[in-house]
Amino acid sequence: MADADLYARPVLSLEARPAQSVPPCPVCACESARPRFALSGKALCVIVCERCGTGRVHPLPDAATLRGFYPDEYYGEPGTKFRGLIERLVRLVGTRHIGFLSRSLRPGARVLDVGCGRGVILGALADRGFEVHGVEQSAEAARGADPRAKIRIAPRLADAGFDADHFDEIVIWHVLEHLVDPRGTLIEAHRILRPGGRLIVAVPNFSSAQARWSGAAWFHLDLPRHLFHFPVLALRELVRSCGFEIQSEHHYSLRQNPFGWIQSALNRRRGLPRNGLYRLLHERAAGGAAPFDAWTRLRLFVALILLSPPALVAAFLEAWFRTGATVHLVARRPG
Repeated sequence: MADADLYARPVLSLEARPAQSVPPCPVCACESARPRFALSGKALCVIVCERCGTGRVHPLPDAATLRGFYPDEYYGEPGTKFRGLIERLVRLVGTRHIGFLSRSLRPGARVLDVGCGRGVILGALADRGFEVHGVEQSAEAARGADPRAKIRIAPRLADAGFDADHFDEIVIWHVLEHLVDPRGTLIEAHRILRPGGRLIVAVPNFSSAQARWSGAAWFHLDLPRHLFHFPVLALRELVRSCGFEIQSEHHYSLRQNPFGWIQSALNRRRGLPRNGLYRLLHERAAGGAAPFDAWTRLRLFVALILLSPPALVAAFLEAWFRTGATVHLVARRPG
């Protein structure tokens, strides 16, 4: 199935459905969950844990099905994912948050990016003198990454074969929600992080104001690629139960949150293609035709211009009230 087809598929709300018995929740082990969303044309839905509120795709797809969710087009051209100016803005914002990722690290510290993709942050960290490593499930995903990054291709973090107590910092940035076994990934991260080392994990916030307002239109649902949907309280519980001590919690992301408001608002409008603006901004293969007709493209670009100022304000307010559309935790391995 093509990437654009997944982004375009309607998501349906499942209201007033009874709870059902399911495999244990990876956060709290509860075996009761309520159906909440369904993806049109797919035999799966999002169920929400009755105890901790964690959402997850049910049933979880097998490995072959998961690979089909990430065709080559998902990653864009080598080293790029978005068109022209948008790609430059993404890299600019990414470079700016390198200061946050490198805060308090000793010179030459060893950093691992789990699900490193194109290695946008690894190159910037290498520029600051850090030893950078990455793990990615797909060699195609890592195409165009900075050659200074030592990237291992493995289906799971545990399969990458890193030594215990090896890293000073591990970054899991908007990757945990894509993984079949988020708890196992955090347990392995604890093993390979040195005592006193730092973990930074970021996910969409399933309990955010944006998620509640958007419902089935929420851009960050990204079904079926997002296998798990963590409320912030459940994310804290999961990280702590894997042996980490949480140091701080952050609710603002210039790269993620304002655009989430814009695309979610457009998804609520009938007559506009689902995730159409994101699909329009996505990098296309050389010679590829632009999606949609000229009138639809014009409406989407005008919406981007008009909605950007209120979206920035909304993102600031949700961060102020600690209900940001995305959240990232900074935690440490004790010792």
